[in-house]
Amino acid sequence: MSRVAIATCLGVEDPDQALLHEALVVAGVHAQPCVWDDPSIDWGHFDLVVIRSTWDYTSRRAEFLTWAKSVKHLANPYAAIEYSTDKHYLGDLAKHGLTIIPSHFCDVGKKPRFFDGDFVVKPCVGAGSMAAERYHASQHDQASAHVKSLHAQGRDVLVQPYVASVDTFGERALVFLDGAYSHAITKGAMLNVTELDRSRLYRHENLSLAEGEPAAIDVARHVLEVKGFSHLLYARVDLVKLDGGWAVMEVELVEPSLFLTFDPSAATRLAAAIARRAA
Repeated sequence: MSRVAIATCLGVEDPDQALLHEALVVAGVHAQPCVWDDPSIDWGHFDLVVIRSTWDYTSRRAEFLTWAKSVKHLANPYAAIEYSTDKHYLGDLAKHGLTIIPSHFCDVGKKPRFFDGDFVVKPCVGAGSMAAERYHASQHDQASAHVKSLHAQGRDVLVQPYVASVDTFGERALVFLDGAYSHAITKGAMLNVTELDRSRLYRHENLSLAEGEPAAIDVARHVLEVKGFSHLLYARVDLVKLDGGWAVMEVELVEPSLFLTFDPSAATRLAAAIARRAA
C-alpha cells in the first residue's frame, strides 16, 4: 500500500479533508495528515507528499519554500510552489500576453499608485482575502496607511481596480485535476464585508457549483500551458469578467481549496491520480 503524507498546518479545518481521505482509502492509499513544519516528520518515509492545507505559510514564505525544496517526492513540485506563492506572477503572465486584472506592484520601500474609482490593496503573498481591503476613490489616505502597515511587516503589496462584476457575477474558480478540467465554482464577493466577517479563507455561503463556460475553461487551460503547469496533480485558476472578456485573478498551485464537497466524484479522481503518482 502506498504511503502518502497530506501536508497541512495546525489549527485548520479543511472541508475537503474527510472526503479525500475516504477516497484515498478506497484507492488503496494509506494517507497521513502531517503538519508541514513538524520537525519530527520524516518526509522521506512517504512515497508522495501532497500539499493541501498549509495555509499558514504566508507569514513564513521563505521557511515554507526551504521545506518544500527539501521534500523529494512533492506534489505539486517545487517550481510550481515557488511561482504561485507570490502574486508577482501576475506581472509575468501579462508579459506572456495573458489578460490579468490591471495590477500595480508596490514592493517594500516604494510608493503606491492607486487606480481611479474603487480599488483593492492586498499583500503579494497572502491567502484568501486576509489582509486585503477595498477602498473608494476618496480613501487614498486610508489605503496608504494600509500599504505602510504591510510594508512594515516586510510584505510587498498589490494594488488592483475593484472589478464590479464580482458583486453581481462573482469569480469563476476552475479546478483542474491531473491535468484535466474537473469542475467550476462561483465565488461571490468577499470584500463587501469587514475582515472580521470573513475571518476564514473564504465565505462558504458565497460558494456554489457552476457550469464552467467553454471560453473560461480555455483561458484557464492556456494559462497553465503557457507556464508548463498543465500536468500538475491539481491546479485552480480564478477568473473574473472584464468588458473585454475573462481576466486572471489568481493561479493557485500550492494549497488551493478544491471544493471537493461540491463535486464528490472529484475526490475519487484526485485520489486515483495520487495513487498513480505514489505507486
